[in-house]
Amino acid sequence: MAIWGSLIGGMIGFSLGGPFGMLLGSLIGGKISRSKSGFKKFAQPQQIFALSLIVLSAKLSKSDGQVSKEELVAVKDKLKIPENELDQVGKIFNKAKEESTGYEPYAQQIAQIYKGNINVLEEVINILFYIAEADGEVSISELKMIENIAKIFGLNETQLNAIKESRKSSDKLNPYVVLESKSDDSIEIIRKRYLKLSKEHHPDLLMSKGVPQEVIDESKAKMRAINSAWDQIQKLKSN
Repeated sequence: MAIWGSLIGGMIGFSLGGPFGMLLGSLIGGKISRSKSGFKKFAQPQQIFALSLIVLSAKLSKSDGQVSKEELVAVKDKLKIPENELDQVGKIFNKAKEESTGYEPYAQQIAQIYKGNINVLEEVINILFYIAEADGEVSISELKMIENIAKIFGLNETQLNAIKESRKSSDKLNPYVVLESKSDDSIEIIRKRYLKLSKEHHPDLLMSKGVPQEVIDESKAKMRAINSAWDQIQKLKSN
C-alpha cells in the first residue's frame, strides 16, 4: 500500500531532523536534511506513523537482550508489510536495532510530532504492547520501556492502565479501568467518559490523524473494549 511505497526514498526532500533524520540520512547517503526543525507538515502522516512504529519496535525487540522470531513476525504482520517492501523496511528496522542511540530521543520526537493528538500516541503504545506480547509474555524490561515511552508521550498512569486493561478479553477486563473511571462515579459521569473515549479512538478519526489503515485493527479492538466496558457498567449500575 501507499505508506510502504518508497518509505525511505519517499522521505527525500523532507526536513526530518532529529534522530529520524539521522537514521534515514545514514541509509540513503545523507540526502535527507538534518536540520533541527523536525518533520515538516507536508510529510505524509501515514509514513511518519509507520516509520515511528518500525523504529520503536526495533528498540523494543532488543530491550530484553534478544530479538525473538515471534516479535519479528508480529512486526511484519501488525504493520502488514508486503513481501516486496520487506527489504527496505528491514533496513530501517536493523539500523534502528543496531545503532547506539536509545529509544528516548525517538519517543521525544514522536511526542513533538503528535503533540495535541494524545489518541494517536496512545495507539502507538497499544501496538507496542502487541509487539511485546508476541512471544508469549511482556518482559519486565519491555514493560519498563513501554511505560517510559508513555511517560515521554505525556500519558498519565490512568491512561496507560486503560490501554493495558483494554487488551484483555471482555470477560476479564475491569470496565472502570478501561473507561478511566472509578466504581463510585455516577453513571452520568461514566457515560461522558465513554462518549469521549469512543470519539477519540474511533478508527475514522485516527486515520484522519495519520494512523494508516494497515494498523487500524488495533484501534478497532480498543473500541470493542470500550463498548464492552460500557455495556458491563450499565448492567452493574442497574443492579
